[in-house]
Amino acid sequence: MTHRPTEEPLRPVRPHPAGPVGRHQPPEPGQVDPAVLSALLRRHGWQRRGGAPGRYGRWTPPGPGGAGTSLLVPESRAFPDSDDLLGEALVALARSGTPSAHEVLVCLAVPSDEIRWWRDVPTGPAGTTPWTVEEQLRTAARQTLLAAALATRARAGYHGARHRRPAAAMLENVLVGSPAGGRSLTAFVPVGTGRPLAVRLHQALYAAREAIDYRRATGGMDAFDGAVEAGVSRELTEALIALVRGTEGARVAVDWAPAAGVPDGCAAGAEAVEFSPGDLPVLREAGARYLRAEPSVAVRVTGAVVRMRRSGPRGEGAVRLRVLAGAEIPHVRLTLDEESYRIAGHAHLVGLPVRVHGRLESRGGFRKLTGVSSVVPVQVDEAERDRLMKSLQENLDFFEEACGGD
Repeated sequence: MTHRPTEEPLRPVRPHPAGPVGRHQPPEPGQVDPAVLSALLRRHGWQRRGGAPGRYGRWTPPGPGGAGTSLLVPESRAFPDSDDLLGEALVALARSGTPSAHEVLVCLAVPSDEIRWWRDVPTGPAGTTPWTVEEQLRTAARQTLLAAALATRARAGYHGARHRRPAAAMLENVLVGSPAGGRSLTAFVPVGTGRPLAVRLHQALYAAREAIDYRRATGGMDAFDGAVEAGVSRELTEALIALVRGTEGARVAVDWAPAAGVPDGCAAGAEAVEFSPGDLPVLREAGARYLRAEPSVAVRVTGAVVRMRRSGPRGEGAVRLRVLAGAEIPHVRLTLDEESYRIAGHAHLVGLPVRVHGRLESRGGFRKLTGVSSVVPVQVDEAERDRLMKSLQENLDFFEEACGGD
């Protein structure tokens, strides 16, 4: 099993699909539940202004410019004209220039839980904001989602390099809207693939808020220990610090997809969780606490040698393994004595990985193995061996030098 090194940048969250889902291909009326459409319109600020009770409602968009625009949305499919009304409403949404109309169509096309971030940032002349504010919001939002994805893989106060690739893969289907002046951002998390992420984030945000309040009220940090089970970690505290820093306050909310309902253990219509600059010292303290407290882990790692180095032809040397099994990290570094170093070098030369025992140290992000023992080559199938041999041929000069000596 291989994973993305943490030194590599995360893949960006997919942009909002402005073309295909937006103004050209509204969903078919037969695929839309009128109750879901009404719930989404209400969520996105549309106002119901009359209509025939029990048959349809008249909805107008948010903002002062919406008075001249309206949608007729049936309350159910009990009447013959319901599909016609739905079709007209969907076409009107697709042609609308209102950002909320676009977001409603996205949620209809792919039932999604919606995660929203708001930042109260100081404004400049005529309501302007520095161009960096938008990037700061995107970065903080991505860190928040990654922290939640990591928590779906394991409960830990500090994840480090562990579980990074599967966690990042959970973000591949997330759609993200355009930031509104760097002050707000919405992510659409498909229910089919991402609901565990949204649930974990919902629970972790409330647990973090409660732990902060407990710390500020009593001076104790014990609540942060229990919050780990809800998904709070150093990664989440760092994401919240990035979200709040430089603002007058920030909020995060999770709204459940109307088509899928509220997941077990979560509240319907929960309010946004708020964080303020006064929370920053507590968040930093909690992050440092998680970093100190996470223990090293005894592991048996199977990996392919990708780098070898020592200062002379004899003695111990440093080795880097690409992890194939035994630990949820992409690579691990270790120091081997002379005999074990020779075994690792010979195993690589014949296209075999090695298996080692040791302790995965939390210091440095779980990237280093200490107390290494029992270095032995491991047999693999022909396809894997051929791939390892190809890697050797690409780096043959380096390994001839590294494995030189007797």
